[in-house]
Formats: sequence, structure tokens, C-alpha cells
Amino acid sequence: MALMDQLENGQIKRIFRAKKKINAPGVMSHITQRASGAELLFHEEDDYLEMLSRLKQVSRTHDIEFLTFVLMPNHVHLLLRQSEANLDEAMRELFARYAQRHNKKYERKGHLFGGPYRQAVCLDDAYAITVSLYIHLNPVRAGLADQPREYRWSSCRLFTDSSDTPSFVLSKNILQMLSNDTQEAKDLYREMLEEGRKLQVGEVLEDQRAIHDLQWALTKVIPLIRKLTTSGKGAPKQHWDEADIDERIALSAKGRIYSRPQTKEAEKYLIEQLISRGYTRKEIAEMLGVSRKTIYNLLK
Repeated sequence: MALMDQLENGQIKRIFRAKKKINAPGVMSHITQRASGAELLFHEEDDYLEMLSRLKQVSRTHDIEFLTFVLMPNHVHLLLRQSEANLDEAMRELFARYAQRHNKKYERKGHLFGGPYRQAVCLDDAYAITVSLYIHLNPVRAGLADQPREYRWSSCRLFTDSSDTPSFVLSKNILQMLSNDTQEAKDLYREMLEEGRKLQVGEVLEDQRAIHDLQWALTKVIPLIRKLTTSGKGAPKQHWDEADIDERIALSAKGRIYSRPQTKEAEKYLIEQLISRGYTRKEIAEMLGVSRKTIYNLLK
């Protein structure tokens, strides 16, 4: 089955891409981009304002829905949804134009960004909410703010403050996943941020499993996240915890995983889940005790 079919059918809830992107109307993505080496993307207020201006422009010219963002000194997080198959064009417009302006302003040469932007596709509410929380918690983890809403260069206040400030950021699209009542949704979001501040999670730029780990930690303290994560409504289980994964790996090691066609499908789903966590196909093959060729064949 094609990757997009698996995404649309709900068999895969998130998948990471640095090179070949998933590019289709309606896809929600967590985009990350970082500076090259020890460079900074933003040196002063004017630089942050320039990036915000370009985000707003791209939202209009490429019909991109920006849902959440944070501009850190040396990297950027965006949660967005595309209306057309134009993600690469939109991100090229955003990052290339900013780099041109930045290099001219500071009389520098060379690449400003450390490679292609990275994309994590997200098609379920629990993961989208977790990504949004993760993005807004970035300044706190980096020691740039005590509270997420205190950091100026993020969309956090749109999610927490009572007033509805006009913005190109469509925060309501995330808040509506929590409640149809805007104030109730904001109250819930503030509660989730506070719980998130207490948790120790990794940096997604270094570990693709960081957001997955945050989501599962939140399921232990936030009933709504737990409900969204575990509710299948008759469909296949959307997320597997560590016990599920370990059980499947143990079955594979005993040579029982490929005996029946339906078990092959389960194994294929497991492999996709492991890929979404950041494991390479080589690592997965070693974990399951099979050859890489077997992995490739299962994913056809």
C-alpha cells in the first residue's frame, strides 16, 4: 500500500522526513529548521520581526495554515497545515528569502541553515496537541523563559490569554481539538502546559522520539490526552506503547511473526511505527532478527 494511502487510512499517524517530503493537500506537519553549526538565526528584534513577516506572507501566498510556532535563537518550530501540494515551494520561499536577507544584512556568505528542513507528518489530534505543547515549551526548556507565555517570539499567548488577538496563526484549529468552548479550551491548554513544564523530554532536533515520549508522559497526567491517544472507536490501535512494541519484537525473535498473513500486516504496522520513532531500517532489522531485505519487502 502506498505511503499516502496508509496515512489517509490511519495506519500511520506520523512519519519523519528530511529529504523526500510528504506533500499533499490537508497534511498537517511539524516543521523544524535550524542554523548551520553554531550560527544564530536571530540576533536582534528586527530579525525575529522579519521572520514573522515572512510567515504571514507565506500564509497568504501559499495558503498555508500556521497553527503554532516558536522562533528560537538558532532554530524554528512550525506546526502547519497545507491546503495545496506546495509545501516545498512554501518553505523555500520562507527560509531561502530569510537567508538572503540575513546574509545581506550581516555581510556573511554561505549557508545560513544546516541542511533541508525536517518534516514530521501528523494526522491525529493527540499528537497534534502534543506537538503544539512541545513547541510552546521550547523556551522554558532552553532557559529563555520561566513560563511559556512569557516568551515573546511564539504563538503561546494566542492559546492561553483570554482576549482573542487577530493573527495569521490559526490557534483555534488546535484549541477546538480540546473543546468547542474557546475559554474552556484555553483553560485546558494552560493546564497541559503546566504539566508539560514538569516533564523531562529530549530535543526533537536531536531525537525524533522526543515528542512521542512527551505524549506518553502526558497520558499519565492529562485525562484528555489519554482519551485521545487510546480511543480506537473500532479502528486499529492508533499508538503503541513500549509494552506493545516489546511484545511484537519478542514474537519476531521466536520466529512466530511471519506464520500468518494477518501477522505480517501487524508486523508491517509495527515497522512503520518504529520508523516514525526515528529508528533506521538497519536498526529495525536487528531488533526483529530479520534481514533488511525482509524489511523492504514488508514495506512494499
